[in-house]
Amino acid sequence: MASADESHSNVEDITEHQAVLDIPHDQSLSPENEAKAKDRISLLDSTEDFEMIDNAEEEDGDLSDLPSLEDVKKETTSPREEASNEDPSQTAQTNESEEEWLDVLGNENLKKKVLIPGKGPESRPLKGQEVTVRLKVILESGVVVDDREALTFTLGDGDVIQALDLCVQLMELGETALIESDAKYCYGTEGRSPEIPPNATLTLEVSLLETQDGPDLELLSGQEKLDLANKKRERGNFYYQQANYVFAINSYEIALKIINSSSKVEFSPEEEAELLDVKIKCLNNLAAAQLKLDHFEAALKSCNVVLEYQPENIKALFRKGKVLAQQGEYSEAIVILRKALKLEPANKTIHAELSKLVKIHTDQKNVETAMYKKMLGNVGPTAKSTPKSSWSIPWKWLFGATAIAIGGVALSVVIAARN
Repeated sequence: MASADESHSNVEDITEHQAVLDIPHDQSLSPENEAKAKDRISLLDSTEDFEMIDNAEEEDGDLSDLPSLEDVKKETTSPREEASNEDPSQTAQTNESEEEWLDVLGNENLKKKVLIPGKGPESRPLKGQEVTVRLKVILESGVVVDDREALTFTLGDGDVIQALDLCVQLMELGETALIESDAKYCYGTEGRSPEIPPNATLTLEVSLLETQDGPDLELLSGQEKLDLANKKRERGNFYYQQANYVFAINSYEIALKIINSSSKVEFSPEEEAELLDVKIKCLNNLAAAQLKLDHFEAALKSCNVVLEYQPENIKALFRKGKVLAQQGEYSEAIVILRKALKLEPANKTIHAELSKLVKIHTDQKNVETAMYKKMLGNVGPTAKSTPKSSWSIPWKWLFGATAIAIGGVALSVVIAARN
């Protein structure tokens, strides 16, 4: 079975049991039977608690290395008649069966039942430990689609489907359990082609074989660190394809933590280069997932880290441009996207994004220009106003100028006459 999902904490489920006592009215009770009856009646108020989740870029920015219910007959008897006709032994068996199942999340969508008890609660694994399980995955039809003798994963890292990650945390060493899970805690709406269809409810038979502490990152060789980081990165890609961006981010960040951890082992130049390549892929994919969740500041930071190592990384430039545009920094975004387009002129995605931003930026500038004109009182004619003739505006000015000129001539004549 391909690795699958993440982990959450369990919740408590409280079930209530009531015993019904029917005493015939025509029957008297001996003192001994009366005492027993009282004991049974007291059960009516009792409760019992049980302790208990690289292909081409798309327009939104894809990843750098992703592959690309049986009919029921109507009852004619009343509820009271039905209750009186029930076999007490069958009722007891039903209640016992219900009690065997643990409602892990309290929503009836993820349940666990112990088939073989383990070594006690103290043997339960902890988050961060590596666990090895025997696993069988069964469809509702009864078809077994996966059968693993030994599957090892880090508990709580989201290396496997959520149903498995959540329930193994509640298991004891040596325990065998049955898990029934809704599709959303397994493979969701996508399924796992070809054997697991979309929206498939699954039953998992799990045995907890072994638990041990996780590896010491400082003591990992270059190849071991590379393999572990790639495993987490690929898990992030799985979550991204499932549109589960929160878990994708978690997996990418775990991979980066592994790569950035200090080491007491020297790596070869080739191993250093490979680790850097994985780091760049994780950061680019991390930025893509952060963009999907509108975490713009975080996405910008991820892009900038990539560009510190590789100033001409096309994907980092493209995603940085998108982040800046989302923040309203159109001018800067256009500059960044033009740089990316210059590096890869045939990239249609960059072309489309750049054209869109240029249009948005131009429209914004036109709106701002009209606003400034209105603020300064320099408003052009409205659509309903009739165009004015070239003489309709300055006629007062012309009249005044003419009067001044005539007055000037008359004054000259007077002065000349006096002289």
